[in-house]
Amino acid sequence: MRCDAGWFRRDVRAVAPELVGKLLCHRLPTGEVLKVRISETEAYCGEGDTACHASKTPRREGRPHRSDMLYEAGGRLYIYLCYGMHSLTNITTGAEGDPQAVLLRAGVGAKGPGLLSRACALTREQNGLALGDEVWIEDDGVRPTVTAAPRVGIDYASERDRAALLRFVGHFGEEKE
Repeated sequence: MRCDAGWFRRDVRAVAPELVGKLLCHRLPTGEVLKVRISETEAYCGEGDTACHASKTPRREGRPHRSDMLYEAGGRLYIYLCYGMHSLTNITTGAEGDPQAVLLRAGVGAKGPGLLSRACALTREQNGLALGDEVWIEDDGVRPTVTAAPRVGIDYASERDRAALLRFVGHFGEEKE
């Protein structure tokens, strides 16, 4: 079953842990569908979260910025280039105007956000795309145990935001993560 747009129009703190175990799916122009099970996510909570892109470049009229996509209603892809080489896939959550997103941090067989994007052939070309026929999240009933931990790679954020338990890691039992 696909998660519809309404499923993503909730607070990022609820969506991020529930995405763990679901499938990220991308239908290529050839018709082939790539699927990767999400094993780790991170929540980014808006302008007040110093780890979130929206805290550094809040939306202002007439000033476009890559983080503008964060202000879209839940259910859109926010894909940006990190270190000039890795496409990182996020999904917006919450209501329009409230800049929240979930970073898809890892997948089963894809240890890291850049590798996860690559495994599903997602690039900045899909930035802004609404989840639907080309890219979607599928719930096939897998429910791993999920633990919360501090986010990683955010040394620029405040001490409070670095310590926040907003990374969600799935434990799949016998299945290799």
